[in-house]
Amino acid sequence: MSKRRVVITGMGTLNSVGLNVEEFWSNAVAGKSGITKISNQEMGDSPCQYAGEIKNEKFIVENFIDKKQANRMDRFTQFGYVVSKEAVEHSRLMEYDQLDKNKVGVLVGSGIGGIYCFCDNVIVLEHQGHKRVSPLFIPKIITDITSGHVSILYGFRGPNYSISSACASASHSIAVSYMHIMNEDADVMITGGSEAAMNQLGIAGFTQAQALSTHYADNPAASSRPFDKGRDGFVMAEGAGVLVLEEYEQAKKRGATIYAEMLGYGMSGDANHITAPCPDGSGAALAIENALKRAGLKITDIQLVNTHGTSTQLGDIAETKAVKRVFGDHAYKLKVNSTKSMTGHTLGAAGGVEAVAVVKMLQTGVIHPTINLDDPDPECDLDYVPNKAIEFPVEYAISDSFGFGGHNVTIVFKKFSG
Repeated sequence: MSKRRVVITGMGTLNSVGLNVEEFWSNAVAGKSGITKISNQEMGDSPCQYAGEIKNEKFIVENFIDKKQANRMDRFTQFGYVVSKEAVEHSRLMEYDQLDKNKVGVLVGSGIGGIYCFCDNVIVLEHQGHKRVSPLFIPKIITDITSGHVSILYGFRGPNYSISSACASASHSIAVSYMHIMNEDADVMITGGSEAAMNQLGIAGFTQAQALSTHYADNPAASSRPFDKGRDGFVMAEGAGVLVLEEYEQAKKRGATIYAEMLGYGMSGDANHITAPCPDGSGAALAIENALKRAGLKITDIQLVNTHGTSTQLGDIAETKAVKRVFGDHAYKLKVNSTKSMTGHTLGAAGGVEAVAVVKMLQTGVIHPTINLDDPDPECDLDYVPNKAIEFPVEYAISDSFGFGGHNVTIVFKKFSG
């Protein structure tokens, strides 16, 4: 039996830079930051007052989801549901009259889940007692519920669950979805990640962990600055990113538009620290090496590395070391960029949002910039495509995602050429 091929036939995203794929991509190429002062809620005396926020006046839930349905979802599920619908519609999958819905799965991950509902009901429990806790409390907070809602919407009965691995959740989901198609558990997987954890508790938790940027209140757009000497932590963000992965022969048979091909993935664990990466980049490097091996590629085949690139002191240096550890001298020939310089860090959704960006870069031959890279850290000495997009045809690219707990994932994408 010949090895199956997995292609991307649909995409969806929602983030601070754009409310759909085309708006996101247009603004990303222009180097537009989505980081602003937080306005959806009162932040009190929090030292963090800015984020990659999806403004309520732009994302009016009832414009995207029936009001009754929306009320049954936490914010992270609303995002994942809307973006999954965009991806499925983009793929034109439901127009295929021979579609076997038993072979269509949904795997949309989240790092944190329904923290808004969780906090609201803790307050209700404390002040009004257990009888006033919402009967939807559990279904709204659990991380797998986005996959459930999407499955119910379309009648998809293939593999259906979620993965929660902190900021690697979406990339793990994409990797495992690839596995399901290769193993013939499914012919199509709707996969990626969704996150909305920007309430007071979520921001306070990351602030107390000294993970967030707090020094750019006067200029929020300059706050997310991966690989720059002036970086002072990551910028919290919310959003979702979803791909439609499909077995190639079926996609070809139904006349689908194919946007890129997925060649494989690599995973590893740092076994180092619950929040800090391996200082020498060895854990991340192992994931990259595993991905290239699975994809059957040499290091010189890769032209683009879309980094995890969070704008933290330790993370950016460790990731740079990982790239140099794997690619050697070829590292200095790579284009290396960070989508988070514009979107901020969407946590468990990051790998999904960034997968959309990578597919668009392969498709268009344009590499979006890493913005705010004005004074590079001497230890970050690669070509990070600073501040301005470039035209640069790419055939093979990798996307990295890393999560608290030492979770590392690398996805390999290829420009589709038939």
